Amino acid sequence: MRRAGLGEGVPPGNYGNYGYPNSGYSACEVENERLTESLRNKVTAIKSLSTEIGHEVKHQNELLAEMDSQFDSTTGFLEKSRESQTKLLCYMMLFSFFVFFVIYWIIKLR
Repeated sequence: MRRAGLGEGVPPGNYGNYGYPNSGYSACEVENERLTESLRNKVTAIKSLSTEIGHEVKHQNELLAEMDSQFDSTTGFLEKSRESQTKLLCYMMLFSFFVFFVIYWIIKLR
């Protein structure tokens, strides 16, 4: 008994299925190509999205660094202001004691 060889019994020129006559190989190949292209498009979209996210993160980090430096300068300004307010409060207290003492002395001498 002789075994049929690859493509035997198929009309000439019908070997577009990689030598598998009338098989579903061509349909599988087309489906694989379609799925591969779909996957390629999805990977491209995800890559593009991740690149955009990276740029946005970098921009947000720059903004945060700028805000941090502004907060640092504001904190320094407020600390200096607090020191000057403390001095001003001391001067006002001394002035008040002086005025109170002068008024007391004037009332005492009458």
